Amino acid sequence: MTAGPEEHEPLISASVDNQRVAYNNSPENGSTPRQSPRGSTGEVAVAITPRNYGSIGGVEKVSYTWADINAFATESRSRNRRFWQFWKASTNGMFQQRKQLLKSVNGAAYPGELLAIMGSSGAGKTTLLNTLTFRPPSGVVASGTRALNGQPATPEALAALSAYVQQQDLFIGTLTVKEHLIFQALVRMDRHIPYAQRMRRVQEVISELALSKCQNTVIGIPGRLKGISGGEMKRLSFASEVLTDPPLMFCDEPTSGLDSFMAQNVVQVLSSLAKKGKTVICTIHQPSSELYAMFDKLLIMADGRVAFLGSPNQATDFFKELGAACPANYNPADHYIQLLAGVPGREDSTRHTIDTVCTAFAKSEMGSKIAVEAENAMFAERKISSGWADAAWSSATPRARHSPYKASWCAQFRAVLWRSWLSVTKEPMLIKVRFLQTIMVSILIGVVYFGQHLDQDGVMNINGAIFMFLTNMTFQNIFAVINVFCSELPIFIREHHSGMYRADVYFLSKTLAEAPVFATIPLVFTTIAYFMIGMNPTPARFFIASGLAALITNVATSFGYLISCASSSVSMAASVGPPIIIPFMLFGGFFLNSGSIPPYLSWIQYLSWFRYGNEALLINQWSGVDSIACTRENFTCPASGKVVLETLSFSENDFTMDIVNMILLFIGFRLLAYIALVLRVRRAKG
Repeated sequence: MTAGPEEHEPLISASVDNQRVAYNNSPENGSTPRQSPRGSTGEVAVAITPRNYGSIGGVEKVSYTWADINAFATESRSRNRRFWQFWKASTNGMFQQRKQLLKSVNGAAYPGELLAIMGSSGAGKTTLLNTLTFRPPSGVVASGTRALNGQPATPEALAALSAYVQQQDLFIGTLTVKEHLIFQALVRMDRHIPYAQRMRRVQEVISELALSKCQNTVIGIPGRLKGISGGEMKRLSFASEVLTDPPLMFCDEPTSGLDSFMAQNVVQVLSSLAKKGKTVICTIHQPSSELYAMFDKLLIMADGRVAFLGSPNQATDFFKELGAACPANYNPADHYIQLLAGVPGREDSTRHTIDTVCTAFAKSEMGSKIAVEAENAMFAERKISSGWADAAWSSATPRARHSPYKASWCAQFRAVLWRSWLSVTKEPMLIKVRFLQTIMVSILIGVVYFGQHLDQDGVMNINGAIFMFLTNMTFQNIFAVINVFCSELPIFIREHHSGMYRADVYFLSKTLAEAPVFATIPLVFTTIAYFMIGMNPTPARFFIASGLAALITNVATSFGYLISCASSSVSMAASVGPPIIIPFMLFGGFFLNSGSIPPYLSWIQYLSWFRYGNEALLINQWSGVDSIACTRENFTCPASGKVVLETLSFSENDFTMDIVNMILLFIGFRLLAYIALVLRVRRAKG
């Protein structure tokens, strides 16, 4: 299975823990990375053993190289995009100006090393990291060669072998650290791994990243719920990614927003991960001298070019030879970044300095070595049609290969529903406020309309109380859910694009987790207010009214989900909601008689749950009432419940259709909400 160093000449080699690691790129060797057995030459093998935690292909160590990476900023997307494309084509590109963000960048990162990408703002650090991870932002076009152990890399293979810790930490703040990691283990590990083994891995990661003391502490929501510290939150981000034990890690600004102590703690975590044989690549801005000393390799960027790539000691010698030695007792990182940073008013001098440094490095021994490795990677891409990384991806089970998700649909549903239920139940104050609001409003309506009698005044008052039922059930529940998807949308988009769970799983789980609350609230409201007002006392009518209130509540909740999924922020959803609801309320049959609606506006009433709910509740109240007392003279007095319904242009025969139509609205609004969520996800991905 392995071959000695005398049989094949290695094209790429790296020093790992004082041992020489060789990666063979020969096609006749099956395009599989190998190392010679430990012997007199001191060479060791890259172990290809079955993984335990979800990485495809079972690769223990990964060398990542890139060559001739270029990136350009294109024009922004607009409605006139086709016009501009036609204009550029017709002018033969004379007026097309594209800013080049990366300029023929070469580099390499090896197992056991922590590579820090440094540079001033605008130097191209984040653009390079996004390009290396096949995640160029919108409006950026990238090209170049990327290779895993000397073989061409693809987005699928890289995703299977790497983890990406993004700059912004996004969590469900009501979960504890352990609960969050359990959820990650349920959806990120391969479906064949037993539950007990997943839990053991969670405990291992908690111990490895020093999260034991805070494992039962809630993560927290800034400004609302106190939780773990910033350093612990960043370590939790690392823990989420290392659950599957990936051999390659990318980190974008891991120390951003942390104090010096926390930043040092985070970099120590990265360094310890690298010492375990992982390849760690991170961007970092203005590191302290203590952090600088922890880096194994530096990649200094300047104006989209490579100014230096090597160890900190090599950086000292390189800049000293150029006559730009770092002064004594001065932070080397600050010195190099300031040397290559653009100074307003001195653009020509800065451009000359950058060109001198970048050219000198390209001609140096280190730069030449990187160029050779880059050339080897490009050679491999030209000569080898499918590398070992793609073979590792293809060797997965057919079901896993055709699906980006590690867990099955049922496993995803159980995990997301469990997390959604925890997020609901872990905010008991919010649930208490909802029930308190319901009880207070129902008592208020009961007191105002207390003890109605079956006379002409009682008819008008009971009809008003029923419409208040509708109005309260609508506004209370719409505004209770209007922020559900808006607030969690960034978390959902990141996790969904990472292949953790499907959009339909998330939508279904979120709605089901809150269903018990929205089934109980209308029952509490009806129980208190119904008999206080003196509505139809027949037990069957009470239960029908309770069921109708629950149905109205869920239709309104579905409409709230639609607004939440279609809105980009909570404030927008709260602003858009009332103007859309008011027309539905006007055509509910209380403020405007159904028989007097203008024909050109009559279609609105068929989308109004106010209309169906009002008619159904009034039919439940007045059908079967044969006599109504007339206590005043010279006033119109309905003689029976049937007359009351006819006055409002309602019919007892429409009761069943009212229920059916509300069920259809419930399904339709939920379906539209899901479609809006999917469109938001696709737009974010684009």
